[in-house]
Amino acid sequence: MLLAVVTIASAVEIVGAYEKRALTVFGEYRKLLEPGINFVPPFVSKTHAYDMRTQTIDVPMQEAITRDNSPVRADAVVYIRVMDARKAYLEVDDYERATSNLAQTTLRAVLGDMELDETLKERSKINRRINTAIDEATDEWGIRVEAVEVRAVTPSQGVQSAMEQQTAAERRRRAMILEAQGERRSAVETAEGDKQSNVIRAQGEKQSQILEAQGDAVSTVLRARSAESMGERAVLDKGMDTLAGIGKGESTTFLMPQELTSMVGRYGKHLSGSDAAGDGTALDSLQIDAETRELLGLDDIQAILGGVEDVDGIGEGEAPLGSEAGAEIAGAGGASEERSDGGDADDRDSTSPDSRARQDADDEATELAEERER
Repeated sequence: MLLAVVTIASAVEIVGAYEKRALTVFGEYRKLLEPGINFVPPFVSKTHAYDMRTQTIDVPMQEAITRDNSPVRADAVVYIRVMDARKAYLEVDDYERATSNLAQTTLRAVLGDMELDETLKERSKINRRINTAIDEATDEWGIRVEAVEVRAVTPSQGVQSAMEQQTAAERRRRAMILEAQGERRSAVETAEGDKQSNVIRAQGEKQSQILEAQGDAVSTVLRARSAESMGERAVLDKGMDTLAGIGKGESTTFLMPQELTSMVGRYGKHLSGSDAAGDGTALDSLQIDAETRELLGLDDIQAILGGVEDVDGIGEGEAPLGSEAGAEIAGAGGASEERSDGGDADDRDSTSPDSRARQDADDEATELAEERER
């Protein structure tokens, strides 16, 4: 009974779902046992299990010299799968150890064929080259290399220090360039702003000087006209007083200067109830003729003030003041022009036939008086 149980146990092989087993009888390879219950010859059979799942092999840290003579250290991970258990059993002794050793030598060879900068940047390129090289070699063993991943590439301590210094120097250079560009831009913007400010200030000063000169000219002319008018009024008042004194005398013949009669004629038109009154509204001495207006530029005041308002930087609060001043000056010019028209009408009235007759009589009386005095 015991022998029967032992015989049955040695004749039955249970294979897992994720593996296959190579069967040998008396040391001779017979077949691969599939997952499930398999019957084999008892006592003379032997099986070798192979895991058909993806397996991970760690490649230990390897030291290599790059093409530009820089020492580096690197390690990797290799992912493999048994595709043919028969070849894995017959073609290689230990496929895991063989694949690991092959990955180590291939990693050193790939790193030695590249420069330091490439080993640090081209990680995917290193993975592809190692994968291709290992997969071609393990294909005869029934092993497929699914992926290779380089975990770390570490330069030597001296190389790391040099790289850190290089990186720091590059960053300082970029910082200095950016700072210089910022300062240059700031200087350009400042100079441009000063230039525009000076231009606007110069334009404002120019317009201010023009307006000031126009105002001074108008004020001077008006003061001169006012002084002339006051002088004529004083002469007229003195003449009237004299005429009043003469009228009280017994003489019936009166000699009057031509200037006094001319002033009396011109001012008489503005006297209330005078038969010589005309349509004048202002004194002749205050008129501003067309030549004076053109010389002073009174007609261009509004245009000048409009140009001042268009100048940048003058300020919105100053525009109404300039417009008000221009309106006042233009009003003064208009009043003066009206007075000029009145004065022309007075001149036309004074040159009428009656006036010329009176003036001739005055001239004759003046000549008789001079002859009597001689």
